[in-house]
Amino acid sequence: MAKLAENLLQPFVIDFKAGASGIIGMTYVAKAAPDGYTLLMSSASLSMVPLMEISMPFDRLNAFAPVSLLSKRWAVMAVHPSMPTKAADFIAYAKANPDKVNFGTSGSGKAQHLTGAWMASVTGAPVTYIHYKSSGLAQTDLIGGRIHITPMTLTSALPHIKSGKIRALGLANLQRNPAYPDLPTLAEQGWAGFEYSSWQGVLAPSKTPLAIVNLLSANIAKGIKDPEVIKRLESQTQLIGSTPEEFARYMSTETERWRKLLKETGIELSMDD
Repeated sequence: MAKLAENLLQPFVIDFKAGASGIIGMTYVAKAAPDGYTLLMSSASLSMVPLMEISMPFDRLNAFAPVSLLSKRWAVMAVHPSMPTKAADFIAYAKANPDKVNFGTSGSGKAQHLTGAWMASVTGAPVTYIHYKSSGLAQTDLIGGRIHITPMTLTSALPHIKSGKIRALGLANLQRNPAYPDLPTLAEQGWAGFEYSSWQGVLAPSKTPLAIVNLLSANIAKGIKDPEVIKRLESQTQLIGSTPEEFARYMSTETERWRKLLKETGIELSMDD
């Protein structure tokens, strides 16, 4: 946001309104004046809002105008060293040992649970889900060998990968990380289209004039392409800076993918604390 403020000659104040899977913050922005001065910084949970079977204090389908998909966090599918460390070998092991591979999640019906279900859907590998109150607890048990696999951000996984406490089956993004070009993606190892969706994007209230939306989007893209920003963040997060139209299509695709998966598996979405 510092580069956006610099480009537009306007200060930006970050106002954290966490809770209820982001619905508190979403509601605040949905009801704000559509003048470009109040924006929503959202995560992948926004793609799941249309699928939540709870009442919303805003129109869940038409409350926001997509501005830009900022980035996707680099992530890996991390496994305990006792497990096969090539994606194909791990899947073969899981199939040969049904109900013996424990998949750690940050809670039933939450993003990591859905990611595990997607992995099972794509690969046919059976796993047993072990639900924790947080991803940090799952990671601790992965290191301890009480579970065998869980998705992790690359930033949090790297120290443990370097120490040999865990290993990476592959990068859970669709593109390789320029800082770690030898780490293959899971998609290129046969997990068709697989991606651990942990993204960040900017949206405005739905009636914000298109000229304002486009101005914000263009300047966000300009900021993300700044060499200083790339140098500082490229190894931690996949920088994107999309157009509004590209972001809208991406969110629609995400929502429909989760809708299909929920129908196939019968999993019920759970709101974050």
